[in-house]
Amino acid sequence: MENQFDLTDDQREIQELARRFTADRITPHAGEWDEKHIFPRDTIKAAAELGFAAIYVSEESGGIALGRLEAALIMEAMAYGCPSTSAFISIHNMAAWMIDRFGSQTVKDKYLPDLVTMDRLASYCLTEPGSGSDAAALKTRAVRDGDDWLVTGSKQFISGAGENEVYVTMVRTGEEGPKGISALVIEKDMPGVSFGANERKLGWHSQPTRQVTFDNVRVPAENIVGGEGEGFRIAMMGLDGGRLNIGACSLGGAQRCLDEAIGYTKDRKQFGKAIADFQNTQFTLADMATELEAARALLYMAAAKVTANAPDKTRFAAMAKRLATD
Repeated sequence: MENQFDLTDDQREIQELARRFTADRITPHAGEWDEKHIFPRDTIKAAAELGFAAIYVSEESGGIALGRLEAALIMEAMAYGCPSTSAFISIHNMAAWMIDRFGSQTVKDKYLPDLVTMDRLASYCLTEPGSGSDAAALKTRAVRDGDDWLVTGSKQFISGAGENEVYVTMVRTGEEGPKGISALVIEKDMPGVSFGANERKLGWHSQPTRQVTFDNVRVPAENIVGGEGEGFRIAMMGLDGGRLNIGACSLGGAQRCLDEAIGYTKDRKQFGKAIADFQNTQFTLADMATELEAARALLYMAAAKVTANAPDKTRFAAMAKRLATD
């Protein structure tokens, strides 16, 4: 933002690009995707042609190196057409960023070229059947065996599971608690990787959500992201951006709901006039618009803080996500 109240010209151009893509490639098809549980891989890959697969991946690694506010603008715009699809793309971005930001050059060279183009798609694997909010209690374990790690355990509610080829996975390599957690890149086709049934969900059907199981999966030691024991810190840094993105997806969906509601109240007539002309309807719409703009303002501020690595970035990202998703 050039000041605290407005977007820059570049940010508006990025926003408009995402809006045009959404109007052309997402909105006309979103209803069918949800109804028929279609995973729109071709549309998702088309987003990569605009740089939307690597929004805050560095230019050296093939990304477009934008900030978190620009990412939020893109996610919000795409969520206007389909929050589920936008959220899926946001998770891929988070996983790609983690590899770019913390991975060795070997790991970057191995995975980022295909992630930037979305020839391969990435998931983020932290949640387990027995550890959600208490992520540091995760049980999936990796034991060193020569030049490999042997991984055993399971992850729950993983977006893209079964479809995606790459899984940035938090595993326990040491002591209990956060200091014993490391991050590994695990591939779909590695022997011992399997997937559960697609979760039954209310909406959110344009992306698969499954359990991922690791049964003594042999992962090259070079696939570690960051140092041993740094996984929890990396995961939490990823979630700062993840909270912004899911909040932005909520803004996009809420804006669509508000616009549809306004359109309906103008068309629907009772007692000889449009219900939009009734003061009670106007009060309700005004409350909806006010809450939406308040959530948007907080989320944009939090995005600026995450980009600037402000000391209170995590607190603001969490508050913005809470307000926007509610």
